Amino acid sequence: MRSRLLWRRSATAAGLYSAVALGIAGTVVASRVLGLERFGLYATALAVASFLQTLLDLTVEESLTKYGFRYVAAEDWGRLHRLFARALQLKLAGGALAGAALLALAPLADVVFGAEGLTAAVLVSAGLPLVQAPENVAATALLLRGRYDLRGAYMAFAMGLRLAAIAIGTQFGIWQTVALIVAAQAISTGAVGAVGLAAYRRFPAAPQRPLGDDRREIVSFVAQSSLATGMLSLRTTLAPLLLGVVAGPTQVGLLRIAQAPQSGLTAASSPVRLVLLTEQTRDWERGQERDVVAGVRRYMLAAGALMTVAVPVFMLAMPWLVRVVFGSDYANAVTAARVILVAAAVQLVLGWTKSLPVTIGRPRLRILTHGIETAVLLPLVVAFGAIWGVSGAAIAMLVATIVFAAVWAVVLARLATEVEERHAAAASGSAPAA
Repeated sequence: MRSRLLWRRSATAAGLYSAVALGIAGTVVASRVLGLERFGLYATALAVASFLQTLLDLTVEESLTKYGFRYVAAEDWGRLHRLFARALQLKLAGGALAGAALLALAPLADVVFGAEGLTAAVLVSAGLPLVQAPENVAATALLLRGRYDLRGAYMAFAMGLRLAAIAIGTQFGIWQTVALIVAAQAISTGAVGAVGLAAYRRFPAAPQRPLGDDRREIVSFVAQSSLATGMLSLRTTLAPLLLGVVAGPTQVGLLRIAQAPQSGLTAASSPVRLVLLTEQTRDWERGQERDVVAGVRRYMLAAGALMTVAVPVFMLAMPWLVRVVFGSDYANAVTAARVILVAAAVQLVLGWTKSLPVTIGRPRLRILTHGIETAVLLPLVVAFGAIWGVSGAAIAMLVATIVFAAVWAVVLARLATEVEERHAAAASGSAPAA
């Protein structure tokens, strides 16, 4: 059993690392083939699509994971099937809404960003939210079966298709590249949908039954998760758009290059975060709360030690890396890349902050922490970006990340205290019986 678990974790890491490597390769191809100005337009169009998709889509996969594990543990198959059905309906509705918003925005894109060539790219991106909508529901079925290794393999496959789409599309133009990305996403969603459906059908068949008393709690969970994801959308996708408004699309392209260290470090922790989400949620539902808190602390210690060694090395190598990987046209992204490297290192140490609120059933913690982070970030992006361009946006990201870390330090300390108090109360309550 242990060897199988180790194999799955290793396979998950290989899949996720491959996915990120292929994603970075796609950015490299696009930046070199399109050139500085056209790459800026391409990056801006994808940022618009990502922003509206994340903002308008309902985040049901987190509640699906949390309550899915609960129903599996209780062998409540009727409620599990009802939960999946409702989740799929909501994801498709959110994808359709985001697509409609992109269609409405497309005619205004050139005017908003003061550049020509965005309208067609934003227009064809409208299909992306809808074709991508079902994939997380299917992927959650894999997680509930403990097959995060297949989730990693799917992500690598999806990014491989996207790389092929970019390599072909950039030979023709910006909107053609985006159109092929939409087609690649449709194929990859179909693939994970088939695998996820097979995993889902392995649960015992049972007639759907109402969620009952859990319904209100689940609706609240979905609402809070969606609001938290909206906050995250403001941080990750609105910030580049604001930079584009105050400094132009070229600066958005430079920011996309400068965020390469962030992509790399996010990839370094992604297998661990996926395992944490799956295994710690299961452990929390089984009452092993102290193990979950201890696991978070071990992760932070290991990640902090790794970053202490890695950050200075990459800081020194950054000018060479940007020039060799992306080309000398993107030299102005070096300073921003160094600043974002530090922010990304802090984010890696805090990689558990996305999964832990789901694990413990408190998605409002993400609303609080990302809300404070966003309130700091967006005004600074506008102010600093207008003065220093991409470097100013990077400084804004670092300041917001430090604030985010400080807030989570307080939250984690309070959570650990609560867990210990509950454990002590349970122990004292059982003492008389013993």
